[in-house]
Amino acid sequence: MSERSPAPGGLELVEALVNTLDLETGADSLDTEEGRARLGLTEEDVPAARELRESLRATLLAHAGHPPHRPVTPLGELLAAAPLVVTVDPADGSAALAPAGEGSLAARVAAAVAQALVAGTWSRFKACQAADCHWAYYDRSPAGRGRWCSMQVCGARAKMRRYRAKES
Repeated sequence: MSERSPAPGGLELVEALVNTLDLETGADSLDTEEGRARLGLTEEDVPAARELRESLRATLLAHAGHPPHRPVTPLGELLAAAPLVVTVDPADGSAALAPAGEGSLAARVAAAVAQALVAGTWSRFKACQAADCHWAYYDRSPAGRGRWCSMQVCGARAKMRRYRAKES
């Protein structure tokens, strides 16, 4: 839906996961082999991925100042069991959190969230305000008060609804 640039760093993975479901049409790319492959998932991984996706969506709605779209497992609970390790680059001594072993989706998401926290980008990662969208996007607006994934689609629809309500 969004014409915005992808989220920075590891948040691109989180954005890709959240945006696997088109709420307007109900199409879920996790239902396809290609959609699962993009995230490194098997068919058995899908139920957990969906739970993680909706928990992330609720968190991103909270970043935008909106209540959860439905009851979900808290994101902290889902990421608490994600195995992470501290890696240190021998060349420059820089440290980072990374998924342990092969890295489950939850561990990769946890590492991305940790990286975004350190970079200061986590709170600007939001979900679209439109109830039929809730697409994940990175808010690059100067004041950090973006509301829609796309001004041309969701923003325009909201403004048209508001205009029509005034005219009635």
